[in-house]
Amino acid sequence: MRSLALATVAAGAILTGAATAQTLTMGVIAGPESIDPHFTATGTHAESLAHVFDTLTRSGDRLQIEPGIAESWSVVNPTTWEFRLRRGVKFHDGSDMTAEDVAASIRRMQMLSGPNPTSIYVRRVREIQVVDPHTLRVVTDGPAPTLPNDFIRLFVVSARATAGLTPENSNEAFNSGRVAIGTGPYRFGSWTPREQFTVERNDAYWGGRPAWARHVRREISNPAARVAQLRTGQVDMIVRVPAADVPTLERDRAISVVKAETVYVFNLALDQRETTPQVTARDGARLAANPYRDARVREAIDLAIDRRALAEVAMEGMGTPVSQMVTPGIFGFNPAIQIPTPDVARARQLLTEAGYPNGFRMVLNFTNNRLPGDNGVGTSMAQMLARIGIEVQAAGQPAAVIFPARARGELSNIMAGWGTLTGEANYYYAANAHTNNRELRLGAFNWNGFSNPDIDRLIQEANVELDDKKREEILQRVGALFTAQRVVIPIAAVGSAWAMRRDRATLRVGRSDEETYAWDVTPATR
Repeated sequence: MRSLALATVAAGAILTGAATAQTLTMGVIAGPESIDPHFTATGTHAESLAHVFDTLTRSGDRLQIEPGIAESWSVVNPTTWEFRLRRGVKFHDGSDMTAEDVAASIRRMQMLSGPNPTSIYVRRVREIQVVDPHTLRVVTDGPAPTLPNDFIRLFVVSARATAGLTPENSNEAFNSGRVAIGTGPYRFGSWTPREQFTVERNDAYWGGRPAWARHVRREISNPAARVAQLRTGQVDMIVRVPAADVPTLERDRAISVVKAETVYVFNLALDQRETTPQVTARDGARLAANPYRDARVREAIDLAIDRRALAEVAMEGMGTPVSQMVTPGIFGFNPAIQIPTPDVARARQLLTEAGYPNGFRMVLNFTNNRLPGDNGVGTSMAQMLARIGIEVQAAGQPAAVIFPARARGELSNIMAGWGTLTGEANYYYAANAHTNNRELRLGAFNWNGFSNPDIDRLIQEANVELDDKKREEILQRVGALFTAQRVVIPIAAVGSAWAMRRDRATLRVGRSDEETYAWDVTPATR
């Protein structure tokens, strides 16, 4: 049903010429959390390691699916996909990449777990059949129309190199470089956690010789520091430019700026468990019930949020108010869902009806270093909730701290960003809106105990519906139902900006998933 011919790597992606000896030094907000590509599904982790490890399929600039190591794929029957692999692809140690390596990578992802497990990308896989060295058949647990989309995050590792590794010793083996053997355009060079990740050019890359001899991803979590290092020439380019600095940098003749709308959506997720750890009465006394379980309280919180003010002020014009967890252009986006109008008086009335005329006290958890504007949005939301009588303790924390705490059940809420990176709404809904069900491998990121049988049923229908029109209609219904529940409150889509020194580099395009790769950056002509 689906077959994509082998395509030439996009113009500017893999370059040759006089400038090939250069090093591209990039200031990034965060780097890998391990050198094991299967360790976590975090975007900055995958973005970094995509330089070393290829994926079975790829995501284009606007999240369109493209060939990766798989040059084509098709449906054999409703529960079987066949992937044909490129010939001549070699690992960095010179060994041939075969279907056995892809099969081993899938099995490995199914085995590993963590705060953000990559198992969500292979959750539909029931059986793997190696037909020949360049043909792989994947049998799924039912019709799986989005499997090629999921495999955008299927990083292929060497079966030989990783044989015998366990979840306990994998990180050490990868981080030392001993098994960090991929087929990507760059080889693993070195990694200092929270500081710097360096890769070296793979001259034998199947897609062509990369332009940059070396690529350095320097972690600079502080936005002002990233800008300062760009201005002083310590880095060639930076990602996620602070909105306040965009106009100034655009006026600087030495700097060029690229802007793009992204698929990341800031949202506030509210705990639905019977008891929750970070909500009390205003005097600190324990409440009889978790207020977030009351639909009136959730609606009050929703109505307290002024999305336009957050997008224009807290995000300094680099945000767009949203009504749902997927952005326009994502398959399954529902154009009928309206953006709520803030109403403080109605919000106060709803709290009174719910039995909280004087409000209550809560900790508001939010990331403060992951996406542009997250700290500003979190602190501004705390002020907005105070207007309806909720006493808020603003608790901005680094993503590396807040996500594990969420997984451990220590939080009552979290404001963070989510990006539908596969281009299909079911990527979000299957992981977040479905009841957490290990047997079905659904709801892997549903940390707050939300469960709705109607939503579960529709998500399961979408999982197996091969007719695109029908599946889109189902996903739009899921979006309408889930949004109405307000257990996850969408706030604003995140805009992003990149800046670079004109005499060193040019960015080909700003991707809607915010991911920034060395092959999308052209060395400046001198």
